[in-house]
Amino acid sequence: MIKVAVVILNWNGRSYLEQFLPSVLKNSPDYAQIIVADNASTDDSVSFLKEKYPQIEIISNKENGGYAKGYNDALKLIKAEYYILLNSDIEVSKNWIEPIIEFMDEKPNVAACQPKILDFHRKSHFEYAGAGGGFIDKYAYPFCRGRIFQELEQDKGQYNDVKEVFWASGACMFVRADIFHKLKGLDNDFFAHMEEIDFCWRAKNNDYQIYYHPESVVYHVGGGTLHKSNPRKTYLNFRNNFFLLYKNLEKNQLFVVFAWRLVLDGVAGLKFLLEGNWRDAIAVIKAHYHFYIAIGSLKKKRKDLKHKKVAQIYQRNIVYEHFIKKIKTFNQLQQNKF
Repeated sequence: MIKVAVVILNWNGRSYLEQFLPSVLKNSPDYAQIIVADNASTDDSVSFLKEKYPQIEIISNKENGGYAKGYNDALKLIKAEYYILLNSDIEVSKNWIEPIIEFMDEKPNVAACQPKILDFHRKSHFEYAGAGGGFIDKYAYPFCRGRIFQELEQDKGQYNDVKEVFWASGACMFVRADIFHKLKGLDNDFFAHMEEIDFCWRAKNNDYQIYYHPESVVYHVGGGTLHKSNPRKTYLNFRNNFFLLYKNLEKNQLFVVFAWRLVLDGVAGLKFLLEGNWRDAIAVIKAHYHFYIAIGSLKKKRKDLKHKKVAQIYQRNIVYEHFIKKIKTFNQLQQNKF
């Protein structure tokens, strides 16, 4: 069995593989096997890999099932103690694997862990997708140490502590393979966005822990497959956030949380309209419509899941804290409310 499988999911990302694969090969220890899982790319990604990197194993998925299904299909074929789910648009640094694997070896209850994720284009600052470890508020709005909405902090060492968090970023997530399969992996219906938060919430509901470890550092481009300005991304974020809530919340919280989210999402849709982003406003409406259609299947999933009150959920509304109270950094939040 492989100790560590570094699995890079690729979809038409030849340019990213060409740019960033050398750093992964150079900075990974001998016990880590590098694997590319290709999501039915139509560019020359696969032929490029076969020609330039014949030592790299390629798993060819039959279709582009998105991030969730792409990884689920590939990881079924990989026997390893640990998986590292790594985006193709990430540059890794020296010693990026060892600190986290050593930490997880010592902490068998840790299901997943992420490194410090900095912005490839502005390496002094945290990057949107994960930053210094992920959290959600009581309405399941995600944010990070180092990133609240679009506010990205400069890395000044303020998050250089090993920290239990609520979710680890799917951009670079170390996950214990046996727990990944025990929890049935990622939810295919998410396609992309927030599936890692759903996985981490399920892990926490099963008494596992999620961590951030700053001694491992990577640099993420972000938005390589779906840019943040794309209405498709807006749709997936809003729809999947509702999937996330419905599947994982305690029963006694469902009604109140959903009532508030309807109001808050309505405000978000109105804001999009006032800013002239009518395609994003339509994406919010479509997200709600498709959530209601999916309730039947979500209800079946929910019955099979454990639900409990878990730590690391911020018991305030991050929307109000940021846009009304003008809180810009994680450390300005009320730490006793987690």
